[in-house]
Amino acid sequence: MRKNTRKSAAKAALARQAEGIDVLAELAALKAMTVAELQGKWRMMFGEHAPNASRGNLELRIGYRIQELALGGVKPATRRTLDALAAEVASGAPGPLIADPRRPIPGTKLVREWQGEEQVVTVLTDGFEWQGRRFKSLSAAVRAITGSHWNGWKFFGLAHGAEARP
Repeated sequence: MRKNTRKSAAKAALARQAEGIDVLAELAALKAMTVAELQGKWRMMFGEHAPNASRGNLELRIGYRIQELALGGVKPATRRTLDALAAEVASGAPGPLIADPRRPIPGTKLVREWQGEEQVVTVLTDGFEWQGRRFKSLSAAVRAITGSHWNGWKFFGLAHGAEARP
């Protein structure tokens, strides 16, 4: 419990410190600092010793912290989304955040007439197939069919609210 109290007090001190920050001046000042001065600034901003002596890393992370204190950090809803996305990536199985809900199940045949010819694209587990060629995205397959850039979902009438083209 004591550790949380210390962290809360440190956060309150940093919040008081954030008032009146001239973000641009603070960021410009980082470029003129030595590594030792950056490490001191790190201790002041984060309340702990700097993790390393990489000038670029220190400038980048201190710069982010200055902006975070002055302008606000990541919103809780965004943090939850990022955490859920990281969990999906770590598990290796696409979940609702990675998987496109419009994507039909593998094996589905998408059919559309284009310039008088019927075009059939097969949905695969890891992409799409048209005339024996594999594509990572439906838009790439449609580009091969039409020779121009299209939204593949709209081309086949799968986009939410999209109307199929004749």
